[in-house]
Amino acid sequence: MKINPKIIYTPDYDIHFLGIEKLHPFDTRKFSRAYNLLNEQFGDQLKQRTIHPESEISDDDLRIVHTAGYLASLKSASVVARALELPLLATVPYLVLNSRLLSPMRLGVQGTVIAAYEAMQNGLAINLAGGYHHASSAKGEGFCLYADIPIAIEKLRQDGLLQPHQQAIIIDLDAHQGNGYERVYHQDNRNFIFDVYNQMIYPMDAFARERIDYAIPLNSGCNGRLYMDLIRHKLPEALQRVKTPGIAFYIAGTDIYEGDLLGNLKVPEADVIARDQFVLNTLMAANIPTVMVLGGGYSKESYEMIAATVGYVLETWG
Repeated sequence: MKINPKIIYTPDYDIHFLGIEKLHPFDTRKFSRAYNLLNEQFGDQLKQRTIHPESEISDDDLRIVHTAGYLASLKSASVVARALELPLLATVPYLVLNSRLLSPMRLGVQGTVIAAYEAMQNGLAINLAGGYHHASSAKGEGFCLYADIPIAIEKLRQDGLLQPHQQAIIIDLDAHQGNGYERVYHQDNRNFIFDVYNQMIYPMDAFARERIDYAIPLNSGCNGRLYMDLIRHKLPEALQRVKTPGIAFYIAGTDIYEGDLLGNLKVPEADVIARDQFVLNTLMAANIPTVMVLGGGYSKESYEMIAATVGYVLETWG
């Protein structure tokens, strides 16, 4: 497989909302922080590999996975406020919410879709957003409104780029269980789900957990040595179970980091970066087209770890 990595990014991924975004531990500007740091290091090399989403995901594409009723409910400020865990948003007019919050997230979904098509052609694509793994067909939660990965998978299937017999692999290494896509695919076994998560924190979704093909539940306080031992041994073992891999989606959440405000794990920064390198090297060696998305990360250092991983990709394959 030819590896010609692409980076999907727009500065419009950032959320600017009169400071309200600072009330949530998620750094809503880490996307541009990571890209700008990379730009300082790689300059033209980065720009030549960057693709800018020109539009948001369409309503028709959202309806591939989401119910019409749910999409209509997002015009309610109270629904959005609950999903984004920001009660103050319940008093904000929809037009403001749509332009300042929903629009950047729809751009992020489009970025994941673009990355999926680029990965099928070029081997590896990184969306510097996305990984909204708590959103299901009829519900948003956990700062996730749209199910970007299922939408991308289903578009590939519709267009014949992912054949009926081929499996999409979801490798979810965010600290939180990916209950959204697990619910979307609860009755659909065409995809393979590998989920490593802290079982002692949100969402603790037992119903969604039934759909995981290879689960590695962790306890709070898991350290870097144990974490990396598990990833190095269990991921190759899991991939051997996938008979006909078509594409992999890697959710590279930095919330496993020891300084994260929500993940409750104790993985040092060096191991977060080493994890990403191992996963990407493993998938590239297996000739599996791969999309990397960011997922969660609730520390001021999150963008630096993201930039380190993308920098590794540019140095190795770019």
